Amino acid sequence: MSAQGTAMAATDALTTERARLFALLGRLLVAAPDARLLDALAALRADRTPLGEAYGALARAAAAADSVSAEREFHDLFIGLGRGELMPFGSYYLTGFLHERPLAELRGDLARLGLEKAEGVAEPEDHIGSECEVYAGLLSGSFDGGAGEAEAFFAKHLRPWAGRFFADLEQAQAARFYRAVGQLGRVAVDIEQAAQELPQ
Repeated sequence: MSAQGTAMAATDALTTERARLFALLGRLLVAAPDARLLDALAALRADRTPLGEAYGALARAAAAADSVSAEREFHDLFIGLGRGELMPFGSYYLTGFLHERPLAELRGDLARLGLEKAEGVAEPEDHIGSECEVYAGLLSGSFDGGAGEAEAFFAKHLRPWAGRFFADLEQAQAARFYRAVGQLGRVAVDIEQAAQELPQ
C-alpha cells in the first residue's frame, strides 16, 4: 500500500470512530440505556488519552448502574416534573428560550440535506441527542453530504453550545451514570473543535 493509501485508510478509520462516538452520544441522550447497552459500555477499555480516560469513566459508570437507575436518572435530568434539571436544546442554550432561531436554521439545513424528524418524536430537532445522531450520520455516510457537510454541521449546530451542555451534564446534581456521558461528550466536542482549528 502506498503512503497516500495508508494515510487515506487511517483517515477513514478515524472518521468511522468519530461517527461511532457521536452515534453513541446520540443514543444515550435520546433515551436511557437498557441493560444490554450498559453491559456493552462496561466492557469499554480505557487508555491514557483524554478520550481513553473518558471511555474508562463511562465503563465504570455503566458497571455501577442498572437500567432502572439509569432510567430514573434520565428522567430527572432531561424530563422531570414540568422540566428536567437540564434543557438539552440548542435554542435554549443559545437564546434562553425554546423554538427560537437556532431551531429554524437547523430545520432549514436538515431539509436541505433531505432529513426530517422521525414520526412519533416529540422533541424539537435541536435536541442534543438528535444533533449528535445527524453529525454521526454525516460522518459515516449514512446521510448524504460528505465530510464538508459534516464539518459545516458541527461548526454551525454543535460547536456553539454542545461543549457547554456536556460540561453542565458533568456537573448536574442528578447525574451519576450521566456524569460520565457528560465527560465523554465534552472531550469529543473539544477534539472536534481542535481539529477544525488546524490549518488546512
